[in-house]
Amino acid sequence: MAKTVPQKNIRNFSIIAHIDHGKSTLADRIIQECGAVSDRQMSSQVMDTMDIEKERGITIKAQSVRLDYVNKEGEHYILNLIDTPGHVDFSYEVSRSLASCEGALLIVDAAQGVEAQTIANVYIAIENELELLPVVNKIDLPAADPDRVLTELEEAIGIDATEHNLVSAKTGVGVADLIDTIVERVPAPQGDEEAPAKALIYDSWFDNYLGALALVRVFEGSIKKRQMIKIMGTKEEHQVLDMMYPNPIAPIKTNEIRTGEVGIVVTGLKTVEGLQVGDTITDAKHPTAEAIDGFEPAKPFVFAGIYPIETDRFEDLRDALNKLKLNDSSLSFEPESSMALGSGFRTGFLGMLHMEVIKERLEREFNLDLIATAPTVVYRVEQTNGEEIVIQNPSELPEPQKIAKVFEPYVKATILTPQEYLGNLIKLLNDRRGIQIKMDYLNETRVLLEYDIPMNEIVMDFYDKLKSTTKGYASFDYEPVGFREGDLVKLDIRVAGDVVDSLSIIVPRDKARTRGLAFVAQLKELIPRQLFEVAIQASIGNDVIARSNVKSMGKNVTAKCYGGDITRKRKLLEKQKAGKKRMKSIGKVQVPQEAFMAVLKLDN
Repeated sequence: MAKTVPQKNIRNFSIIAHIDHGKSTLADRIIQECGAVSDRQMSSQVMDTMDIEKERGITIKAQSVRLDYVNKEGEHYILNLIDTPGHVDFSYEVSRSLASCEGALLIVDAAQGVEAQTIANVYIAIENELELLPVVNKIDLPAADPDRVLTELEEAIGIDATEHNLVSAKTGVGVADLIDTIVERVPAPQGDEEAPAKALIYDSWFDNYLGALALVRVFEGSIKKRQMIKIMGTKEEHQVLDMMYPNPIAPIKTNEIRTGEVGIVVTGLKTVEGLQVGDTITDAKHPTAEAIDGFEPAKPFVFAGIYPIETDRFEDLRDALNKLKLNDSSLSFEPESSMALGSGFRTGFLGMLHMEVIKERLEREFNLDLIATAPTVVYRVEQTNGEEIVIQNPSELPEPQKIAKVFEPYVKATILTPQEYLGNLIKLLNDRRGIQIKMDYLNETRVLLEYDIPMNEIVMDFYDKLKSTTKGYASFDYEPVGFREGDLVKLDIRVAGDVVDSLSIIVPRDKARTRGLAFVAQLKELIPRQLFEVAIQASIGNDVIARSNVKSMGKNVTAKCYGGDITRKRKLLEKQKAGKKRMKSIGKVQVPQEAFMAVLKLDN
């Protein structure tokens, strides 16, 4: 059983940083310094449990660990470290994790300085009124310049960085002093121990033996083993079967999680849908008056079709998605079929990284070969009859004459770039229909840009273009800012007169012809020649805006005629011509998967 300490000796803190600024490495050093893991058991990124997290150096699931710490005066403290994901796709998890803390370490790379994601997550921390502790990491690097980085922190974010810590998570320099700073500066949790139980679920996952588990921060009262609890969002009641404190090696059993503490609640539920991140747990008999603010179900922003390359593995894909959904309640999917690709699933994701991670996990963990269609976003359509519908797939868009207005989602993009790439970057943003909101020069070399951009313009290849335009130096972050009206149309691709539904896309009207010509030209090269001429067309409704023909294969029907009357040859050629005409009207063209994949990668 874990030791108990008074509420005033508990410290709940999180770590905020941009990708690759050393967040997980610093977490490793803090865990080691507190003696929670022996040197023999220690591994790098000990809090990242998935292989994909360790390979990519990113955190996908927020992790927590309870650490015992005794200071120089011999006083015992409990440190609850909540490691958060850094990527924008998981910003909702970040906001719930930060709502569970009283303080946050703001980590900045001593060589790279402030980056876009750092700024985005700092604003969430400021909204939650957290005590921010500036930490400059990687001071052992030859290019380290802590003074410049601290000045940037004050200019870009507007926080006082006078009191700061300089550390090297790799070598361990300054980590012991940082832990003392956490104890001194992060406030102890507030909350009435005698009040009815009130706890925030800030993470949930599925265990094959224990069922659905909820990672909670208790704000008032306490949760005890065998207690009947109520989930306020779903109004469902469950019994607490077991309780644990999080630990990187093995969870520590306990009979009670008290005010200010972080712990794992075992309910035996069969899915995590009943334990949504952001929901509130309370006592079933004596519930708290109101739930903790800020709960909202995770909403998918990006949709794509996922299809098995081997069509007979459709059921295997369904089982794999169901298993992943046990651990990720933000994943949504429904069956769909495509003329080109057969049966698959229309799948909803939080963003592009989330989509990549899910596809990679499906392929690795379940040994599936998959094709993902071009990602699309959610649109709202106001029809001429006054009804409003939400569409996730371009093929669902009504006929042009039935549409009054189309609304598309916009995001606020924050970009930090070296000044020398500014011109190229502004051109890229303007090409993507970006609207400039702000441009600040942080110092002689770096510029902070804020733009409103349609989400449709960034889901395909915007991040790759941004990195190549700035030689990898720019950083990018975005947050949704609602829907705005746009002049949008559905661009259909027709092959031999048939619409290929999976290649339909929604585009701005003024870009439709350019995009249609590019699509048609690419498909002409990729669709194999048939025995008859095949027309490839791009159309808006019934109006064809681009066309190209795949020439028919030549067959020499007169090869057997050696000399003789010319009319015999003409007769054979006329017969061939009539056959091709008939074939053209009834023939079917299979769009090969290679063609499909190449068009998906078509330059935006």
